[in-house]
Amino acid sequence: MSTNVSKQKRKDLTDKIKAIHKYISTVKPDENTQQFLVWLSEIEKELNTKKFGLVFEEHRESIDDTLETHTPVLTENIKLFIDNGGQVNFLIEGDNLAVLQLLQKTHKGKIDVIYIDPPYNTGAKDWKYDNNFVDKNDTFRHSKWLSFLNKRLKIAKNLLSESGIICVTIDDYECPNLWLLMNNNFDYENHLGTVVIRNNPKGRMTERKFSLIHEYAIFFGKSQYSEIKKLQVAPSEKTHNYKQDNEGNWYLPVNLRKQGIDSNAINKKGEVSHRYYPIYYNPKTGSVSTEQKYSITIEPIDSNGEKRIWRRAKEVIDEMYKNGDIWVKKIKNEYQVYYKFKGGLDGKRPQTIWTEAHFSASDYGTKILDSILGKREQFQFPKAPEAVKQSILSMSNNKKAIILDFFAGSGTTGQAVLELNKEDGGNRNFILCTNNENSICRDVTYERIKRVIKKEKYPASLKYYKIDYIPISDKIYYEYADELLEHIRELVELENAINFTGNEKIAIVLTDEDLAEFVASIKKHKNCRKLYRAHNVLVSGKQREALKNAKIKIIVIPDYYYGELET
Repeated sequence: MSTNVSKQKRKDLTDKIKAIHKYISTVKPDENTQQFLVWLSEIEKELNTKKFGLVFEEHRESIDDTLETHTPVLTENIKLFIDNGGQVNFLIEGDNLAVLQLLQKTHKGKIDVIYIDPPYNTGAKDWKYDNNFVDKNDTFRHSKWLSFLNKRLKIAKNLLSESGIICVTIDDYECPNLWLLMNNNFDYENHLGTVVIRNNPKGRMTERKFSLIHEYAIFFGKSQYSEIKKLQVAPSEKTHNYKQDNEGNWYLPVNLRKQGIDSNAINKKGEVSHRYYPIYYNPKTGSVSTEQKYSITIEPIDSNGEKRIWRRAKEVIDEMYKNGDIWVKKIKNEYQVYYKFKGGLDGKRPQTIWTEAHFSASDYGTKILDSILGKREQFQFPKAPEAVKQSILSMSNNKKAIILDFFAGSGTTGQAVLELNKEDGGNRNFILCTNNENSICRDVTYERIKRVIKKEKYPASLKYYKIDYIPISDKIYYEYADELLEHIRELVELENAINFTGNEKIAIVLTDEDLAEFVASIKKHKNCRKLYRAHNVLVSGKQREALKNAKIKIIVIPDYYYGELET
């Protein structure tokens, strides 16, 4: 039987502290003895803290000081608004710790996917901490990096939905430390896998003895409900009889009376399988259902009149129709169902080594960025969109997913989301955050997304926000409440992925005066269907009736944006 020597030493020290504590408590109390007792309690607590796992020195950043005396707000640069219809996306310029604090107000428990590519801390002056480069001679190099990332990961976990997943890419300089840090924040049981990505086939010379050609992607879930999804794999048309339509979608045409059915519906005991059921089809609307009884009834009966079973359960058919993955066509005198390809019936689990050429950051990532911006940028290895797309698909098959990247860099995540939406008809939206060092946010990230939307004609819009700060130290809430009110619109837009600028269908009122003015000119708002109002704006009976007659729905803006500051 082994002996835990460290544990025994801690116990011995704790016993000595208790003895000192007992002695001090017997003497006449004064200010000094009370202070000594407090100090002893603190020392005892520190001795009994967790001793297994990652240990690092905590560091304080200048942003911590700022956030203690100021509250962050969002200010939109309306001139940079890209209005191209479709889903509204967001790019936020500023320190990501401040951005994450604001996102806790608007997106707590709502983010489906977080993909980040933080600084790799190679010691080659590629990462600044508090405006100073951290080189390999900095004795607190690793502690600074871990402290910096730890604050942000703690908030990131709060933002994820219960089934949400985070992916962090890293190289081998910090991979072991990052894994332990993720383990501390997301728990060992929620580690979903670590992928090796061949991101630099030419190799990168380091102080080590090997030429580095790979990086890692570490996946952790928020909870037990998080899981890696099966990926769509383009099938072989010859082997599987799959077809490809004009939009590039793979589908499987199935004659439901012949190919869409399997073995006998009635077993040897005479029992009827639960997969013997009719599928209903409405030829006027194209609707497919196993519950709603439409005019066309299709049953799994083969050409010999034998009862068979469907290959999919009822709920699967209904879910496929809801997602646009199944439809029916009339071919001659028969009805034929089409399944959009999802990697066969079951799909394919992503593997832990990704070697595809188009995942290369040094080749594809750099070339793509250069081709979009028309110049050589300061990013050595911008991520390749295909690698980010596979990461996103591995984490969520929700076509309406919210994707967050708070180390946005050149904006690859934004481009990847736009491409995914075009490929599978999704309606995902992204939130990107990056600082503006060397005008990166404005001249690279924003410009890239702008040009991609324009070139590919993506039905997507982009709002550009900047982090500002309102001083709150030594002030009473009402002294700066009016300033906060001026920035509520941006938070409402961010939370609901909407745009008020030039939008006739929605409006916002933040004061009683705003509401009175809106109702007085209600005829000018004939296209308005939703009115967002601040929670403390009072609506009179007459105003409510006028809004009802105009068929305008009132949506109350929650009071949790800055509610904690009122106390």
